[in-house]
Amino acid sequence: MSDDVKDAGLVAMISSILGGNKRADIVAPPPLAEVPPTAPTHGFEPVAAVPDAAPAKPDPASDAAPAAAKPAEPPVKIATTPDGRKLLPAETIADLVLGELRKMEDFPATGASVTVYGYRHWNAMITFAPFSTSFQNATRFRQAMPDLVLKLRRFVALEI
Repeated sequence: MSDDVKDAGLVAMISSILGGNKRADIVAPPPLAEVPPTAPTHGFEPVAAVPDAAPAKPDPASDAAPAAAKPAEPPVKIATTPDGRKLLPAETIADLVLGELRKMEDFPATGASVTVYGYRHWNAMITFAPFSTSFQNATRFRQAMPDLVLKLRRFVALEI
């Protein structure tokens, strides 16, 4: 067997293992809703606050005065830009992007991470752990990212 035939066979074998020149079909991402994004719940339902139980009777041997009730703190106010967008840190925006991606069909439960970078015109990048999803699905999710980022930029600005 000549070296050219061996090389052609080796190239064919490598191409068949790696998928050759097959490209993922370009699939139009699903249309995104025109509503502001919600924070991901990570599978947990919100729970109503549990009322405090009646305080126990103080020990007569103890001279300690009952602790003063703490005043309720006002909710944390989220800073906004002059055009009405919320200023959020990169980690929170990454959670929002990941939460929106999790709504897509076949998105992996684990093994995906989103990195938010930039400043004024921030952007997001998604990476997948090995074997967390298929090549075609990863391509589909990456194609949906630009539309998702454009949608989120209308509601959210990156805080420095």
